[in-house]
Amino acid sequence: MPILTAAEREALSLSLDVALRSVLCSLPVALAVAWLLTRRRLPGRLLLDSLVHLPLVLPPVVVGYGLLLLFGVRGPAGAWLLAHCGVRLSFTTAGAALATAVMAFPLMVRAMRIALENVDRGLEDAARSLGAGPLDRFVTITLPLMLPGVLAGAVTAFAASLGEFGAVITFVGNIPGETRTLPLALYTALQAPGGDAAAARLAVLSLVLGVAGLLLSELLARGLRRRLGP
Repeated sequence: MPILTAAEREALSLSLDVALRSVLCSLPVALAVAWLLTRRRLPGRLLLDSLVHLPLVLPPVVVGYGLLLLFGVRGPAGAWLLAHCGVRLSFTTAGAALATAVMAFPLMVRAMRIALENVDRGLEDAARSLGAGPLDRFVTITLPLMLPGVLAGAVTAFAASLGEFGAVITFVGNIPGETRTLPLALYTALQAPGGDAAAARLAVLSLVLGVAGLLLSELLARGLRRRLGP
């Protein structure tokens, strides 16, 4: 007898897919935002910083409701995407990835900012004095030195995306095979008569995935720091 049922394996597969999409799509944006917040004196930087970290303090349901108003089929962005690109985000897997990306985005930015603040600016200045341009300095000096923070932020965001519930169920619903990720499958099992065993399996699976993600994040960061040296 398999450990997980077909529906539970489907929820696991969907969770991994949604989390991977959310991290891959938001990683370049998070890197750019971390750079702007750390290295640029922008007007309204404090406001941008507050907006980036807002999902950490708002109830996830509020974030999901905001996404529904903005990216729903009648929302300004959602209606435009549907009319001009044929893309619908509400109640779809892509929308689930968007919701998890928004919730995990501050974790990525925070890890990258800390890593970027610890980069030795003297090395960048030395490269500049030798004729290296901004992009060359970033690719050859800055990015390798902040790579532990980038990877740690990405893995932590991936693990957090696996557990996102409120924003997902509010924005895309609980559709089997489409938006029912692990947390939503656990919620469904708790609502069903005799679903205690399934709920326990999904809870243990979620716990294992979360711990594995955090351990992997720390191990990757330590390994890269050892490679890069002090």
